[in-house]
Amino acid sequence: MHGWIMLFSENNQEAYDNLIMAHKIAEHKDVQLPLMVCQDGFITSHSIENIELIEDEKVKEFVGKYKPEHYLLNDKKPIAMGPLDVQTYLFEHKYQQANAMRAAKNVIEEVSKDFEKMTGRKYSFFEEYKMEDAEIVVVCMNSTAGTTKFVVDCLREKGIKAGLLKIRMFRPFPAEEIAKALSKAKAVAILDKSDSVNGAGGALYTDVTSAMYVNGVNVPSVNYVYGIGGRDTTSYDIEGVYNDLMEIQKTGKLDNPYRYFGVRRENFA
Repeated sequence: MHGWIMLFSENNQEAYDNLIMAHKIAEHKDVQLPLMVCQDGFITSHSIENIELIEDEKVKEFVGKYKPEHYLLNDKKPIAMGPLDVQTYLFEHKYQQANAMRAAKNVIEEVSKDFEKMTGRKYSFFEEYKMEDAEIVVVCMNSTAGTTKFVVDCLREKGIKAGLLKIRMFRPFPAEEIAKALSKAKAVAILDKSDSVNGAGGALYTDVTSAMYVNGVNVPSVNYVYGIGGRDTTSYDIEGVYNDLMEIQKTGKLDNPYRYFGVRRENFA
């Protein structure tokens, strides 16, 4: 999905809100890139949640140019579908695409502020949950964040300084801001619900560790691949991750940073 802006959603309300903001972000004159609102299939098929809807007229006013007929087949408004980009200008177009992706970061921030004014709901590049004094931190996306918040609350009751960094904006990637948010942690676990099959961690892990390295942040970090194929992720799984982080914090030993949880190992290589 090269060149796509990606916003991730923890629950139904966030998915709904992201979708409304998406049109305004993607159609901005400085962006004009396709935008993907991502959510777990679990949210679509297995969750029941009351959400706060916004009146149609307010949405149309918020989005501005957007009208549903823009996206319907209309012979009065021709559009190009799947055009071929030949070698002569492909490099230049990819360069434009990269610049638009960088510009999208400020646009997303601007649109989020406008959305907050309209609804009172605030969205940032990521959500920091009990991160003020957190020493052991999990970084994750989507509905796993809800389970992790529960575990963080349980650990906090025991006096353990656990925290969560929930990534909302994956593309463009807020590298500098994430590095700053993790700079005071003692140990970090990055959770990936897919495997890059590169032997060096999942996509979120490589992005987060690259962000920290480039910005001069050196925190022991491990990767966990989990939940592939929709496999359930329990609070016990997440608690196990925090237990591992406490051990890393205590001993200073990282050992193998490329890990898995929730996978059956019996009778498998």
